[in-house]
Amino acid sequence: MHIQKFRKLNVWAKAMDFTECVYKISHKFPKDEMYGLTSQIRRASTSIALNIAEGSGADSDKEFNRFLAISFRSAYEVMCAMELAKRLKYCDLQEYDIISKQCDELSAMLSGLKKYLNSHQSSAISHQK
Repeated sequence: MHIQKFRKLNVWAKAMDFTECVYKISHKFPKDEMYGLTSQIRRASTSIALNIAEGSGADSDKEFNRFLAISFRSAYEVMCAMELAKRLKYCDLQEYDIISKQCDELSAMLSGLKKYLNSHQSSAISHQK
């Protein structure tokens, strides 16, 4: 059995943990938000791990980097939604801070992997010349 390489990425594991936390916190949102903010924040958080997984199967580092960029933007989307949830008092400050800290760590990991892929890509191009 072939193990997908995304399962070996720490950033993917972090994204899965982040998504789990978002689901647990958003479970407390009002029921009338099920098809609004709750759905949106869950889809955005899920998008992070899904794009890391999909991108890891890409044919090139450039393509993988594109999927990581989508993951990065989805993380920002989650934080915007959490800011709104905090303002609407759907979550407390402690829950917001937990998500915010995890999102900062995840964003830094995504950024680091993107930089690594860019430098890997640059060195591969320079070797071809």
